[in-house]
Amino acid sequence: MSEQSHVNSLFLNEDAAKRLNAESRVQRLRQAVQKRAARAKKRMHSITADSAKSFFRRNAFVLFTIVAVLLGIILAFSLRPYQLTYRQIKYFSFPGELLMRMLQMLVLPLIVSSLITGMASLDGRASGKMGMRAVVYYMVTTIIAVFIGILMVIIIHPGKGSKDKLHREGRIEQVQTTDAFMDLVRNMFPPNLVEACFKQIPVPENFTSILENVTHALGTISEVLTFEEVIPIPGSANGVNALGLVVFSMCFGLVIGSMKQKGRALREFFNCLNEAIMRLVAIIIWYAPVGIMFLIAGKILEMDDLAVMGGQLGMYTLTVIVGLLIHALCILPLLYFIVTHRNPWVFIAGLLQALITALGTSSSSATLPITFRCLEENNGVDRRITRFVLPVGATINMDGTALYEALAAIFIAQVNNYELDFGQIITISITATAASIGAAGIPQAGLVTMVIVLTSVGLPTEDITLIIAVDWFLDRLRTTTNVLGDSLGAGIVEHLSRRELDAQDCELGNSVIEEKDQLSHLVCPQNDIHRHPRSETAL
Repeated sequence: MSEQSHVNSLFLNEDAAKRLNAESRVQRLRQAVQKRAARAKKRMHSITADSAKSFFRRNAFVLFTIVAVLLGIILAFSLRPYQLTYRQIKYFSFPGELLMRMLQMLVLPLIVSSLITGMASLDGRASGKMGMRAVVYYMVTTIIAVFIGILMVIIIHPGKGSKDKLHREGRIEQVQTTDAFMDLVRNMFPPNLVEACFKQIPVPENFTSILENVTHALGTISEVLTFEEVIPIPGSANGVNALGLVVFSMCFGLVIGSMKQKGRALREFFNCLNEAIMRLVAIIIWYAPVGIMFLIAGKILEMDDLAVMGGQLGMYTLTVIVGLLIHALCILPLLYFIVTHRNPWVFIAGLLQALITALGTSSSSATLPITFRCLEENNGVDRRITRFVLPVGATINMDGTALYEALAAIFIAQVNNYELDFGQIITISITATAASIGAAGIPQAGLVTMVIVLTSVGLPTEDITLIIAVDWFLDRLRTTTNVLGDSLGAGIVEHLSRRELDAQDCELGNSVIEEKDQLSHLVCPQNDIHRHPRSETAL
């Protein structure tokens, strides 16, 4: 009996201890909340007119851009009832077109000058290690993005139903997978550098047909069979061959760096060119809020019918958005935190203006000048890293595009009631990863490379027309994801390469970060007097 009472008392003591622990946990949580509330109240009381003005001055560009996005949406929906003609819409969105043209004007000299100066300022061993880290990061994040896209489309299953209910739009060129990958390699080695500045090898090529008459004898009966052989003719299409320029600039920069004193004049020339381009960017970005407002408003006005966002296409759009949000807001920040042990949201806050610009322009290449400024001035990333990682990332690191292509391919299979086996899903994963590398950083390039993914598993390429109606919107979201991935990748590579960078600074007796502070190109002249180092809103 005494043993039983002893056991009961032990259980009672254990329950009491659990209750005390739970109560103490609740008490600690309550105290933490009260402390935070007190700090927030104190901070609110300490706000003065001068501090508010200082905050607005430091965050002016970001605030103007956010307001511009909201005004663009409001303006578009207020003008939709007037049913403007296509010509009127083009006139209306003309300020946005000017912004795109100005940014694209700077992309070519910026890619070349930044890559050459970045590679020339590093020794061969350091650049090799940094390149390997960047490539590993690109491959890991792209594979994760493809996996998320496949998982989302299998779980949500947006393609359930009949494709007859879906509206088709546009026409898609037929592309052979082998020819497309050969074009990718051709673009890496342009025969003419001048032509590479405005021409690239196209994925949809010109074809010629050859008819062959073959006499086939069967016993005493003979018949003539006609075979048609389609042969691709290599050609070129308008557009900057960014991949070829990246490969050439990296090799050229490495050679200049290896020339030591002999290559100093060229190194200083490209460094000066890069500085001049960034000063131009500092002027142009103040026009960005106006351009973004008209770009977004013009795109919304171009939509024929907003009802297409409903039904199957609405579920498809939702699936892509959920996948991109998981990758952009969970996976990428988590990777950054695991590697650097720093707060990813502080880093992302410094990228806000670049992300909004990507949303407005839907071009990672056009956003590149602003991404440079955000990383170097707001987040304090070493210029040797940004000059090397960002141009390469804007060309080959397309997480959002890879996710979208894998997801869209399986959606089209679901719409056609086509059951994909495990091997075909793996094929889609590999092809989407490879095709995203070949997707140029231009608007809606993913639709072209989408043909490669569909062809790899025998899906009808003409069904891409089913998703064109919403691609203008999804293209902006995946471009924003691409820019975020490139920027976080630069932060990760800088953290991992800090030892090599510091060692090189000691050898040269010259810090690139100190040089950046001396040669800082600020937007506002009054900021020359008072710097905000590593501020999240220096622009």
